[in-house]
Amino acid sequence: MIDFIHAHSTRLYAIAAAALSLIAYYIQDLPIGLILALVASILGAGEAVQRVEDRKTAKALQQEPPLPTRF
Repeated sequence: MIDFIHAHSTRLYAIAAAALSLIAYYIQDLPIGLILALVASILGAGEAVQRVEDRKTAKALQQEPPLPTRF
């Protein structure tokens, strides 16, 4: 499960952000404090996702590029 989250962290973040936006728009009776707390948590999750992606990029930069293939 952890491998899945690391592999697809950006997609999962996008789904969570979209769901939060839809919930805040369609449920009119939510208190503003709750919405602001959820927005803050989404921003924090975005920072975590960015760090995961940065680690994947740094790891990829340390690897040897694949050899070209001929068809």
